[in-house]
Amino acid sequence: MDFSIFNRKSVQNVYTIAFYNLENLFDTTVDQNTLDLDFTPNGSRKWTTRRYNRKLEKLAATIPKIGFDATGKPPVLVGVAEIEKGSVIQALLETEPLKEHHYDYVHYKSPDDRGMDTALIYHRDHFKVIQSAPIPLIIPAKGDKEATRDILYIHGILNGEMVHVFVNHWPSRRTGNHETDYKRIAAAKTIISYMEFIEEEFKDPNYIVMGDFNDGPGSDSIQTLVNIGKLYNPMESLRSPSRGSVSYRRSWNLFDQILISHNFFNYKEGTHSFSSADIFDKSFLMESKGRYKGKPFRTYVGEKYNGGYSDHFPVYVQLELN
Repeated sequence: MDFSIFNRKSVQNVYTIAFYNLENLFDTTVDQNTLDLDFTPNGSRKWTTRRYNRKLEKLAATIPKIGFDATGKPPVLVGVAEIEKGSVIQALLETEPLKEHHYDYVHYKSPDDRGMDTALIYHRDHFKVIQSAPIPLIIPAKGDKEATRDILYIHGILNGEMVHVFVNHWPSRRTGNHETDYKRIAAAKTIISYMEFIEEEFKDPNYIVMGDFNDGPGSDSIQTLVNIGKLYNPMESLRSPSRGSVSYRRSWNLFDQILISHNFFNYKEGTHSFSSADIFDKSFLMESKGRYKGKPFRTYVGEKYNGGYSDHFPVYVQLELN
């Protein structure tokens, strides 16, 4: 008997959901409302149209490959971080080979001073947006409250099943890990509060919580999310000192993660069930030599142009449609 028929059917029913920090995807023009002068032709990064287009081409060639080995098709959802504005996502989607796919996006301008926004890229053949909103993340601080990147919320239909998606880029560790823990815990609690709001209207909703959390799976902030008993973190099993999504202070970290609700483990017809999770760390996304060999092939190292893709690897989960 030819079992390849069954294998092909299984592949057709598996869909990839990804997250990718794009490392400062800025256009080259000055935005009066954003501190973006560094990313202009005359700025410190010498960010030219040629460099911008080169980055778009690299990212557009990468995104369709995420999870492709297992599914034979590009991702249905891709959360992204570190984009300056919606027009750069539009430019990305109009770049080959992404242009060949039926992608659209959801984006809102956030209050981040540097223009670091998030967005959700979605495949129109598989996902329909019902509603979306930016969730303000207000951080308690000494004196005035600190406003940072919003959390992007999307309520939609994935292959006929209703899902609630949160795309995150939580406050960084720039001023220290322990000194900034409370900011990321505040972000986790913001999501939990919004979930409670969702559950007033929807019974047993499906959640997908993705992002660059600037914290690993074992951190207090991520555990705050997991400990509510509604979310499973498949990235927990990927933790390793020799592998991660980002190299931070010369150590591997898994700051980029995708959490899903426990109801993705049912096998009822018409629903999705969890299949696998991984880091998309293919060799073409890595530095090939030198002191950073094996680390993400970055666009910049400090202010030095490096010509790579991003300082993060994408991560992804795969769901099977029953």
